[in-house]
Amino acid sequence: MDIQIITLFPEMFTALNSSIPGRAQKQGLVRLSYLNPRDFTYDKHKTVDDKPYGGGPGMVMKFQPLRAAIQAAKRTSSSPISYLSPQGKRFNQAAAKELSQRKALILIAGRYEGIDQRLIDKEIDEEWSVGDFILSGGELAAMCLIDTVVRLLEGALGHSESALQDSFSRSLLDYPHYTRPAKVDDQTVPSVLLEGDHEAISRWRLKQALGQTWLRRPDLLKNHILSEQERVLLAEFIHEHSK
Repeated sequence: MDIQIITLFPEMFTALNSSIPGRAQKQGLVRLSYLNPRDFTYDKHKTVDDKPYGGGPGMVMKFQPLRAAIQAAKRTSSSPISYLSPQGKRFNQAAAKELSQRKALILIAGRYEGIDQRLIDKEIDEEWSVGDFILSGGELAAMCLIDTVVRLLEGALGHSESALQDSFSRSLLDYPHYTRPAKVDDQTVPSVLLEGDHEAISRWRLKQALGQTWLRRPDLLKNHILSEQERVLLAEFIHEHSK
């Protein structure tokens, strides 16, 4: 996958040279490149922002440098132009899976009060929001999107089933995880995980995933069609939790 990021702060993305995104780059599964709108300005000050028409606080990213950067990106990619924006569609695991099927991405990380609306109307194909909160810029949002998408690329994770078992992959939160030692202070690992019965372990993990979702994110269950087994397991969890 070829990912081009249009950003005023490409140095922020060095974090993606570590862990899973870093390994994916070394394996040739993904290539990250950056275009800085400042490199597409014509004035000696490399101006990329200006005061908003109508007054008000803050600055707005200018049309010309951003459009030139977008056009440069489009010369090597036919990918839709994606803008990280609070007004965008909510980015979630389903969206990540959809994006992971593409051969390329072009991401715009906005700054200040945003970008000139005429650029959104003319050049932007889709907008994505990582949550209902305000960041200083789109770089962190873009990194969240990239990390989530890259881990879904075949070969990016150490275990082929890791991504399938992550939280939200089945519209459920993840089940609890434990590792050695088996006892810490007065807390012990659930006995089912120590007995080697893989069918029982699978049943326990599904029940815990359903239960954690019911406790912490009941909104997710509204969109999850429960199988007969899941209904039974969730009822068991609720009964055990209410004791």
